[in-house]
Amino acid sequence: MSMTDPIADMLTRIRNAYRAGKKLVDIPSSKLKIGIARVLYDKGYIRGFRKIDDNRQGVLRIYLAYRTGQPLIVGLKRVSKPGCRIYAGAKDIPRVMGGRGMAVLTTPKGIMADSDARSQSVGGEVMLHIW
Repeated sequence: MSMTDPIADMLTRIRNAYRAGKKLVDIPSSKLKIGIARVLYDKGYIRGFRKIDDNRQGVLRIYLAYRTGQPLIVGLKRVSKPGCRIYAGAKDIPRVMGGRGMAVLTTPKGIMADSDARSQSVGGEVMLHIW
């Protein structure tokens, strides 16, 4: 099965797992996905994550977070796609849901949340929005 956009696949798996009320979701691993998971964890959107070695590319297990039975992640949206990359300078990083959400960017300094990118005044590719 060839996959054109592994990040969109990751977001869809997380979205579907929340809809099904699951506690965790397994995703084929990559450095980029681990970086995204780290940002989601640091900002409190997920309970945790770990990489499981399966003698292939590895599996990224994400532990989903709920508050009073409701998913902490209400929405996930892929912004920059393989066919249409979206970049933002440090001053142009979008505010998601008026600051209630967060954008995740890949920058020269690594994968980071919009707030961290702004404070370090570094721009990059806007990977996704989460709220």
